[in-house]
Amino acid sequence: MRNHQFAIRPTTPQQALVELQRIHFLDATTEAATTPSQLLRAFYVKSWPEFSSDASVAVQLTNLLATPDQNAQTFLTSHDNVPVTVFYNLALQRLNFAPGQDFDLADPLTAMTKIQLPVSPHATTEFTLDELKQAWYLLLATHTKTGQTFLDQLTTHGYFVPFYHDPTTPKPLLFNGKAQAVFDTHDLRREVVYVESSQDTDHDGQRDLLKVEILRPGATDTGLKVPVLYTASPYNQGTNDAAGDALMHNVNVPLTPKQPAATTAADVTAQPDTTPIPDPRPVTQTTTEASEHFAREQSYTLNDYFLARGFAVAYAAGIGTKDSDGLRTTGDAQETISTTAVIEWLAGNRTAFTTRDATTAIPAWWSTHAVAMTGRSYLGTLATAAATTGVAGLKTIISEAAISSWYDYYRDGGLVIAPGGFPGEDADVLAEEVFSREQQAGAYLPLRDKWQRALAQITHDQDRQSGNYNQFWDARNYLKDAANITADLLLVHGLNDWNVKPRNVNNLWNAVRDLPVTKKLILHQGQHIYINAFRSIDYTDIVNLWLTHELLGVDNQAESLLPNVIIQDNTQPEHWQAYPDWDAPNNPSREFALREDELRDAATATPATGAISFSDQLPHEQFNTYTHDIVRWQRELLGDKHDAMAHHRLLFKSAGLTHDLVLDGKPTVHLRVAVNQPVGMLSFQVVDYGEAKRLKVSPTVLARKSLDEGFQWREDDLREFKLGAVTPWHLITKGHRNLQNRTNVYKVDELKPNVFYDLSVTLQPTHYRLLAGHQLGLVIYATDFGMTVRGNQDLQYSVQLDGSTLTVPILTD
Repeated sequence: MRNHQFAIRPTTPQQALVELQRIHFLDATTEAATTPSQLLRAFYVKSWPEFSSDASVAVQLTNLLATPDQNAQTFLTSHDNVPVTVFYNLALQRLNFAPGQDFDLADPLTAMTKIQLPVSPHATTEFTLDELKQAWYLLLATHTKTGQTFLDQLTTHGYFVPFYHDPTTPKPLLFNGKAQAVFDTHDLRREVVYVESSQDTDHDGQRDLLKVEILRPGATDTGLKVPVLYTASPYNQGTNDAAGDALMHNVNVPLTPKQPAATTAADVTAQPDTTPIPDPRPVTQTTTEASEHFAREQSYTLNDYFLARGFAVAYAAGIGTKDSDGLRTTGDAQETISTTAVIEWLAGNRTAFTTRDATTAIPAWWSTHAVAMTGRSYLGTLATAAATTGVAGLKTIISEAAISSWYDYYRDGGLVIAPGGFPGEDADVLAEEVFSREQQAGAYLPLRDKWQRALAQITHDQDRQSGNYNQFWDARNYLKDAANITADLLLVHGLNDWNVKPRNVNNLWNAVRDLPVTKKLILHQGQHIYINAFRSIDYTDIVNLWLTHELLGVDNQAESLLPNVIIQDNTQPEHWQAYPDWDAPNNPSREFALREDELRDAATATPATGAISFSDQLPHEQFNTYTHDIVRWQRELLGDKHDAMAHHRLLFKSAGLTHDLVLDGKPTVHLRVAVNQPVGMLSFQVVDYGEAKRLKVSPTVLARKSLDEGFQWREDDLREFKLGAVTPWHLITKGHRNLQNRTNVYKVDELKPNVFYDLSVTLQPTHYRLLAGHQLGLVIYATDFGMTVRGNQDLQYSVQLDGSTLTVPILTD
């Protein structure tokens, strides 16, 4: 394994001593030690909080080997000095590494280097007393084999329990620039309030009330004010899965011609909603005591981690969900307003009530008015939407796998494109799925007809017939308002996420490039997943450092210590690398010319003549097979030229690479293309061809429920990407284009049969390393069985080789 810790804060020796005193590792007992061995044994005594007797601790030390032939108890009671090798033999075992398996007792420093664990400075082969204190400080900040810092591991065993009610303990308690778990998670307040938003989406003449579930430390009852992690999750109050499935659209339909139209940007610009908003409810009385409570929320383990560290957490599902007012609208300004309304209340700028009767107001009196938003997918999407409003109180968002423009989620290049794995889903399907007010029969009855009309309007406005960008999608494009962002950004996305495709985070990253906010980006090799429980990267520590700075105002160097971009390598497991940027404007590029079956360096390729063709129409049985087995379709699409798809796609491969090639950004395909009918589409995949073991697309669970987020608190599974079996290829990126949208996604161009047109298509952004000996491949096809409509039409496509190219942005060493 490899350990990557980006969030260990360099600390001066003097500050390290202060912090060791703060967490009670330096006290009268340890300061009384006169030899390094006495001090180290005293440290280890404290590191087993579950054992109160010296005899019990002695047993634990006996279980550790200090040298190949002496246990720790014997060594520390019979020697005065502590060799560096002995210190790290014991340290590695306490970090859960096994001697003889993970490291050699004769040479632990080699393992420290190989695993990438930090080694404390030392002048000789033995630690002095002062050096030992510094080494212990660094050890506490070091990750264990099971994915936590050593101090977090001690936390799970109860180390901080005596701190819970100690009046001398500062709260929050900081160590190495991060908040520590000195809050009792058995003493949380769970309250419900109803925030009044500035909207009336169900048109009942009253402003919408939004249910918010709050968990806050019990210490807030006695005057402590805390910052808030807010997760806006439309799934939080339940989902209508069966109703959503019933609404799925049929994708086995033909692509239809569009009437040419010189539509302009002004034509597709969304207009503001000028519907009058009802007056706020009058506030006649105020309280600080909630009237409603809850037993268990749909929690997020990252939030659970911070509840133990003195942050409050708020969950809200928003308009149109159970116990809230309004209707679902899938990503438009109304959902943004309902999201920011909760922030405004948490920041002291909006009214909430104790019950839906709305007779008694309640402020967020326990809040510092500093808010961060967390969450993945729709949750991260609403965080992004909120940030683009510049709402006061929102200090940062930690946005994972988030949509930045809903057109880029459900459409691509003038085509209806499904999120990966969900053919037939669209904005109306999602609205129905999360309209959880439907689950309360009494509340739904007066809304039924109103909701069906609203849902029908979404179906109409999303326009599955054309796939064009229009006012509906423009109203769901947060990128237009990116200049309003004042919150700092921590963005996380999977490079193999074909649900929320990488274009979403790439467009946002480029939109905020020059804004005066701090922004960080983490790109992993996963699909649509969280990464807070991975072994190889200290993601939770990164977030702790980030939030301690952003919400607690601690100058812990988070802005400069954390790299601008962290990217997981695709060629070897457990390897992450820091970069200054992603898809930088000044990246060089490499251009390949398309020749029959080949990608050739454009600078040296000889001229080509003629065109090559393929048919999109498949034999009926083959078509039906692919509609039910998309994995098989993908395998045969990328197979050799003699397979079942040989005449239904064009495949070009480069020669074997002489050196590694690192793609970084958005590949572009330039073609001259014709089709035999006045309708057509093209799809593209850039592929790594070469026999190799590659990372699995989903992480492997290494240990179930092994990560305790505090002490006797909630748990998470430890996960990691592992290498799979040898495969002949890997999809790097893809893209699609309607041939009637050659200019842009809202202007419809004329398409005459058998006439060649110039086409330029920008594919999804990536960061990918092709190893020497592998081949870069480009596949050109039409129907994408996983994403596009599937009409199996008699469409014949021809591509002129002369002037057709693939351009890939690259990084050079």
